[in-house]
Amino acid sequence: MSDLVSEFNDYRSKMNDKILADNNKVIKRIFNLDTNAFSEGALDVQTKELLGLVASTVLRCDDCIKYHLEACYKAGLSKEKVVETLSIATLVGGTIVIPHLRRAYEFWDALEAQR
Repeated sequence: MSDLVSEFNDYRSKMNDKILADNNKVIKRIFNLDTNAFSEGALDVQTKELLGLVASTVLRCDDCIKYHLEACYKAGLSKEKVVETLSIATLVGGTIVIPHLRRAYEFWDALEAQR
């Protein structure tokens, strides 16, 4: 696995474990809601992940972008669909999201490099 991908996942996992170990009911419910929101429903998982990617890009959250990029990759979405989604996010978010777009491309390349 690419260093960029493994470093992100290792840190995310370690810190999530630490956060959840405090056994805060509100935080645990938020984590659970987030997990369940992206499960199959009236919208398929791929569509939900693309929506999450747009929202994360517009909100300029690099960790969220990486999370949704990896979920898109694991859900079998093509680079073309992801790039088109990122183009919509850039249109909606404006030029301020371009640095996040650069890092999104870098992370997608790292995901593809692990094949």
